[in-house]
Amino acid sequence: MSATLVAVAGAVVVLVAVYVSWRAGRLDRLHIRLELARESLDAALVRRAAVCLELAASRVLDPATSLVLAAAAHEARTAGAEEREHAESDLSRTLRAVADQDRFRDRLSADPAGRELLSELDTAVAKVVYSRRFYNNAVGVTRAAQRRWLARTLRLAGHTEYPGFFEIDDDAPKALAAE
Repeated sequence: MSATLVAVAGAVVVLVAVYVSWRAGRLDRLHIRLELARESLDAALVRRAAVCLELAASRVLDPATSLVLAAAAHEARTAGAEEREHAESDLSRTLRAVADQDRFRDRLSADPAGRELLSELDTAVAKVVYSRRFYNNAVGVTRAAQRRWLARTLRLAGHTEYPGFFEIDDDAPKALAAE
């Protein structure tokens, strides 16, 4: 009787240990996914700012528009962690104002360099939208896993804080959504 009780208790302890280990491993994988999603989002934001700077320097736009776009792109690239969301939203709004001007697409498509720049801009804007969605999805899943009672009770996430969502205005300009 006592040998059976010890065997059952041992099996329960092993199953609980395996489950806790599995949950800890899952939480670790979620944090790795979150870091990769953040790096992808950062790369997409930097690429969008770089393409905007190229557009501003292309001499296709009028000087005032080029200056405003270049300033917004520079601000987005150099913003610190605290101001990043605001600066990226400003760049999105500025890009919409520039791209939604009359004949924007026609002026860029007029020469081969402009067509290439337009293609890069379309791609960069789309990547920002998708990267931000992927990152925010990873944040939601990670936060849900960190909030589970087992993760909180056993501190499976260590001392990491809840990751924050990256909320920016990333609506694409109508002129870039065309085609």
